[in-house]
Amino acid sequence: MDKMIIRGGNPLKGSVHVRGAKNAALPLMAASILAETPLTLHNVPCLHDVFSMDKLLSFMGVHSEFTGRYMVMDSAGVVNPEAPYELVRKMRASFFVLGPLVARFGRARVSLPGGCAIGTRPVDIHLKGLEALGCDISLDEGYVVAEGKLTGASFTLDFPSVGATETLMMAATRAEGLTRLYNVAREPEIEDLALCLNAMGAQISGAGSDMITVVGVDNLKGVEHEVIPDRIEAGTFLIAGVATHGDVTVLNARADHLPGFLEKLQEIGAEVEVRQDRIRAAAVNGYSATDITTRPYPGFPTDLQAQTMALLTCAEGASLIKETVFENRFMQVAELNRMGADIDVDGSTALVRGVSGLMGAPVMASDLRASAALVIAGLMAPQGETAVQRVYHIDRGYERIEERLAALGANIERRRN
Repeated sequence: MDKMIIRGGNPLKGSVHVRGAKNAALPLMAASILAETPLTLHNVPCLHDVFSMDKLLSFMGVHSEFTGRYMVMDSAGVVNPEAPYELVRKMRASFFVLGPLVARFGRARVSLPGGCAIGTRPVDIHLKGLEALGCDISLDEGYVVAEGKLTGASFTLDFPSVGATETLMMAATRAEGLTRLYNVAREPEIEDLALCLNAMGAQISGAGSDMITVVGVDNLKGVEHEVIPDRIEAGTFLIAGVATHGDVTVLNARADHLPGFLEKLQEIGAEVEVRQDRIRAAAVNGYSATDITTRPYPGFPTDLQAQTMALLTCAEGASLIKETVFENRFMQVAELNRMGADIDVDGSTALVRGVSGLMGAPVMASDLRASAALVIAGLMAPQGETAVQRVYHIDRGYERIEERLAALGANIERRRN
């Protein structure tokens, strides 16, 4: 098992290229099931989650080729509408195959998902929505069994879940008639999925708003589509630059995908500059405490909460961070406190009192974004050595992060235990 060894204190300076968005690529890969000719995706990140989804699709009969930055998926021969536990348990996004399988084949048997331990994240909204579209749902020894011919309907999501919005939007593309989805998520990844599906022949309108309309069609064809840049990766590198009193520019980035985050970064005291497809963030004269509440897009993203908390551990003053999206997303707190942070948690709220500095220590990653926060904390610590264990979590969402941070001036390396 690998670990990251970090000796902090170096300001990060320079530019880094942002990869394609993991959270956009995974549902797009699942959407290949809907197409009866090959779908080609460009700007696909080389990540463990992408490899896991590719393995699952291959098990079901999708033929894929992943070369460099593009992936070709041909689902003409899909014959096995089952997603087994041993594949789905590793990654929650595997559940995305449920909607496309039912839409195209009228049946599916998909294991209940696994993934990061950041909360229960129930799939009941996915299932209620599919039932509203005429699907018969049952549970069989840990598997969701879905059968039926889908028919357009109106459905209101209990919460603007990104995953449920994407599942139901994909399912509705081949349902008979008109589907209206209310209280849907508005994330850029949903707009990207809708853009691709429409190019494939779907009739979707409203993506990016809180109501999506889908007119079902008989079939979809494969197209070529470029995955949007990863806004969470962009934010992570910008935080790392500011946290180390550096100056970092992320290339191939979309500032319009990070409105709530960039506003907070400026409020903390960073100098932020946006030009076309690049964003620069630099520390000017230290940084100040601020209050943050995570919210669905376009609010402050929950996927940048842990990394921002690491930054705020050394801010002047006390910061209040409230997590409203997931109920168990402060798992980085105990490890940050081991490094000298002063953080108290009360339910869904964390009080972060700024300290003069962090110290390197051995720490354990618990999930994808918490692992990124611990790496940033290690880069901030001018004394001691930080050893981040279980870095397989960070490999799920960041491609060769240690090499890219080293290119910015970080003293970081990957070692085998």
